[in-house]
Amino acid sequence: MRIMMRGLCMSVLTAFLLSQCILAASAIHSGGLSQVRQLPNQLHRAARGIKTLQGWYNSSTGLYKTTGWWNSANATTVLADYARVSHSTRYNLVVAHTFTNAQLTNANFVNNFYDDEGWWALAWIDAYDLTGSQQYLSMAETIFTDMTGGWDNTCGGGIWWSKDRGYKNAIANELFLSVAAHLANRDTVNRATYLSWATKEWTWFAQTGMINAKGLINDGLGSSSGQTSASSCSNNGQTTWTYNQGVVLGGLVELSNANSDPVLTQTAQKIATATISLLVDANGVLHDPCEPHCGADGVQFKGIFVRNLIALYGVSPQVPYRSFVNANANAIWTQSQGTQAQFGQVWSGPFDSGNAASQSSALDALVGAAILQTSSK
Repeated sequence: MRIMMRGLCMSVLTAFLLSQCILAASAIHSGGLSQVRQLPNQLHRAARGIKTLQGWYNSSTGLYKTTGWWNSANATTVLADYARVSHSTRYNLVVAHTFTNAQLTNANFVNNFYDDEGWWALAWIDAYDLTGSQQYLSMAETIFTDMTGGWDNTCGGGIWWSKDRGYKNAIANELFLSVAAHLANRDTVNRATYLSWATKEWTWFAQTGMINAKGLINDGLGSSSGQTSASSCSNNGQTTWTYNQGVVLGGLVELSNANSDPVLTQTAQKIATATISLLVDANGVLHDPCEPHCGADGVQFKGIFVRNLIALYGVSPQVPYRSFVNANANAIWTQSQGTQAQFGQVWSGPFDSGNAASQSSALDALVGAAILQTSSK
């Protein structure tokens, strides 16, 4: 077969057809052309999507046009994740620029919402992991110090969603857990303090009832209208948003790394399995119930789950996790892509419109798929 193929190729005079012969010969040698088609270059896809994301970057503010404050923290995170998997320093200056200029909007990345603060703390921890620059880790610690002010004894503990102290919800507390655990694994001097906070948070969170009987996490504690008081501390049964299933995974992975407790990883596995079983369509593509009208916030959620699932895969390489990430990345690319690698909010398609939030969310999946692809080589 190789002799016949070589002879055919030598008889072809154009460079185009010669390249096709070489591709076909390679496919035959490796088991068929269909195999080649089944192995997309996920890093190349991510690179094109990152280029489009940066078209929304506002250098004067250090933030991203078409989306909000906390979303820009997530865009910064996916930019750092892409830089790490691509081994590129091209965007390090962008991250540094955001660090300087975004503070003109909110000094030290602190505002009225503790969850907003958590997103920025995680972004700067990611930037620290990328660059080794101490200024990023120090900023994450400054932000976390402010977050500790949200803890009180209402409902036995936990932090409030905002400084107005009206609602204790899952996302703020998951972020508090994750930031504390990440810091415990990076600041050896203050490790005991951060580990104590992370342990205290998880001990409280696990007994609140926010993790329901299906293994999914509801929105928070209190009434269905989103209010919490000392007399209303039970699971409010609100939506099981995808990002609530995600942030806790990263927090549990980091806490398990810090205290060597395998039970934490097992808990994360149960939440992950529930999510990829119950919050997907028949093709395994992830959805939030707000689609296709998720507004400025909900459009960001799904990518956060995938990003944290990748962290769990790093310590628990389950085949279903890999299959799930690849299925979602491929759906985004083939079914939810507009012009110039712009991605919409509904990953199963059709593409409607894109902005920096839908783009960075989709990129979490594409970058995640690239991480899995490069790590398997």
